[in-house]
Amino acid sequence: MAGSYDDRDGVIWMDGEMVEWRDAKVHILSHALHYASSVFEGERCYNGNIFKSRQHSERLIKSGELLDMPIPYSAEEICAAKRAVLDANGFTDAYVRVIAFRGAGEDMGVAASRNPVRMGVTAWEWGNYYGDAKMKGAKLDVAKWKRPSPETIPVAAKAAGLYMICTMSKHAAEAKGCSDAMFLDYRGYVAEATGANIFFVKDGEVHTPLPDAILNGLTRQTVIGLLKDRQIKVHERHITPDELDGFEQCWLTGSAAEVTPVGEIGDWKFEVGDLTREIAEAYEQAVRMPS
Repeated sequence: MAGSYDDRDGVIWMDGEMVEWRDAKVHILSHALHYASSVFEGERCYNGNIFKSRQHSERLIKSGELLDMPIPYSAEEICAAKRAVLDANGFTDAYVRVIAFRGAGEDMGVAASRNPVRMGVTAWEWGNYYGDAKMKGAKLDVAKWKRPSPETIPVAAKAAGLYMICTMSKHAAEAKGCSDAMFLDYRGYVAEATGANIFFVKDGEVHTPLPDAILNGLTRQTVIGLLKDRQIKVHERHITPDELDGFEQCWLTGSAAEVTPVGEIGDWKFEVGDLTREIAEAYEQAVRMPS
């Protein structure tokens, strides 16, 4: 499947009904378009099974609660909608996007309690998020923006508005010939990439930022579990930029990114080493196991 995302064959689930792909539209006065009242999940389906589908659905509901936007569907209903979309489009390996948002209604200011919360589920076939970087290692810029304090935003929510600086930072990175950008947080600690968590390796042990100002990704949690299963020590802690000189390997994790090695971050260089490859392979095996 190629071309513009609004001009494709297939069907999309919207508010309980299947609609033709090109007819899946919302009104220009939808609250989410003006005030970012929107939460979403990105998931991957492997061999007909969505990896951690239930956990993603539960997180979507939690994200809605954190934005004072109760989602009118249960986790079971959300999972069923995802399954229906995959079946209707004939996909066994695909990326699945679920979005819940404040639609158009009686309110058109900052407040939106009288506007309906709507939901859509889409799926499409999508290859490696970082292209050939999946094999040779991604090149990252260092973003000029910083991840904000949890006192200013709901960091545990996967909310659309939190990605504004991600879009700008990724555009700046791509203009420099990079695949992505790494953020520092509001305190100056290493945080994450624009849509993925980050891991480092030193002397056979793994270091990853403490998720106290970033989203604790489901792929991140899975990879930590894979490392611990292998008796590899994992340090979840605050990491300062000057420590990057001492790290030997680096990788990113995310539902879209999966496990992607990193070769460069700014002036820092990393090898695509054995542990990175081992964990990438282990993750590939984990996601393809029957649920």
